Amino acid sequence: MFENTQWKTMRIVLVAGLFLAGCASVKVDRMDVEEAVDLSGRWNDTDSRLVSEEMIGDVLSRPWIDRYRAGTGKDPVVIVGSVRNRSDEHINTQTFVKDLERALINAGEVEFVANSAQRGEVREERKDQAANASESTAKAEGEELGADFMLQGSINTISDRVEGKEVKYYQVNLELIDIQSQRKAWIGEKKIKKLVKRSRFGF
Repeated sequence: MFENTQWKTMRIVLVAGLFLAGCASVKVDRMDVEEAVDLSGRWNDTDSRLVSEEMIGDVLSRPWIDRYRAGTGKDPVVIVGSVRNRSDEHINTQTFVKDLERALINAGEVEFVANSAQRGEVREERKDQAANASESTAKAEGEELGADFMLQGSINTISDRVEGKEVKYYQVNLELIDIQSQRKAWIGEKKIKKLVKRSRFGF
């Protein structure tokens, strides 16, 4: 009798749990993509966008660009190389690289060329054109615009935690390297510091 009652109680609890799970609702609010939202304190899209815009603004305001123009009579050609994630969290550096590329192109101060992966795909297209496109429209080999400078960098983090509080420190370093001479034309640094507070009770 006791076991039968206990089994009925367990069934009721199980059914109630399944019912409540089935009734769970999801609410989605659309947001402006420019709006800053920090949920976890980790690196996010706002950090990527703001850091890229600030650092590109800095590199384009430095003397190297005027010296290059004075010596060559043209705008420098720039390519964005790798940005390494040396932090203690997963960061999609490709998103950051694209933010850097967009900020460079939109500034209108330099010429900009495709990265190595994109160049490979374009070269395959030229080969296909050489075999299949008309002579008047096929693009010739050996006419690519070579880059004068490469932008490279890294993202580093330091974390300090104690009793529900965490300080997350990000340091982004970028370097502009003269491809011909290997000289460093510019070094930039951007720091971000966040205080994250977490409740013991999850709210």
